[in-house]
Amino acid sequence: TVFNSLNHDMTLTEFKFIWYMEYSHRMWGRVVGLAYILPAAYFWQKGWLSRPMKGCVLALCGLVCFQGLLGWYMVKSGLEEKPDSYDIPRVSQYRLAAHLGSALVLYSASLWTGLSLLLPRHKLPETHQLLRLRQYAHGTTALIFLTALSGAFVAGLDAGLVYNSFPKMGDRWIPDDLLAFSPMLRNIFENPTTVQFDHRILGIASVTAVTALYLFSRKIPLPRRTRMAVTSLLAVACMQ
Repeated sequence: TVFNSLNHDMTLTEFKFIWYMEYSHRMWGRVVGLAYILPAAYFWQKGWLSRPMKGCVLALCGLVCFQGLLGWYMVKSGLEEKPDSYDIPRVSQYRLAAHLGSALVLYSASLWTGLSLLLPRHKLPETHQLLRLRQYAHGTTALIFLTALSGAFVAGLDAGLVYNSFPKMGDRWIPDDLLAFSPMLRNIFENPTTVQFDHRILGIASVTAVTALYLFSRKIPLPRRTRMAVTSLLAVACMQ
C-alpha cells in the first residue's frame, strides 16, 4: 500500500535503508529488554533485591514488555488497508504518542530508580520555599511531558510541514484553519495546523517554566548537586 500510493519510484537501495532503520530499532529494543530482564532475574535469584526493589524491578520489566507491545500496535496501524481514505499511509498519531509516552515513562522511572540507589537522599529542612520549588518542579515535569507528547502528534500528522515560519505561522499569529474540523475537539488531535500551533505554544511554555524554575531556585539555599541539576535543565531546554 505504501509503495503504490507514496513511494512507487523507490529504488531497492532506498528501500533497504528504511528497512535496516526499522530492523535496527526493533533489535535495539530487544537488546534493551534483555538488559532489563536478564540482570533482574540474576539479582532476584541471588537474593540481592529488597522487597520494595522487587516491586520496582517487576514494574520496570513489565513496562519494557508493554513498550514493545505498543510499538507493534503502532506499526500495525500504518499497514492497515483504508480503502475509503485518500491520505498517504501513516501510523496512528494516537498510537505514536502512546509509544513515545511509554518510552519516556520507562526512561524516567529507570533513571529515578538508578539515581535513588547511587546517590544518598539529601535531608533538607522542609521550608515553605523548598515545598514550593518541589511542586513547581513537578508541574514543569508534567508540562515538558505534555510538550513531548504533542511532538508525537506533530510527527504522526506531518504537521511540521504545514507552516515553516516562526514565530508567525505564515503571515498570521493565529492561522485561519486553526478550528477547521468539526467537532471542535478533533482539531487538537487531528488538525495538522492546530497540532503544530499547540506544540509551539507548549514548547514556549516549557522553556518559560524551566527558566522560571531556575530563577526561583537561585533564591533558595540548595545542595550543589541540586543546583547543578537545575542549571543543566535550563541549558538543555535552551538547546532543545
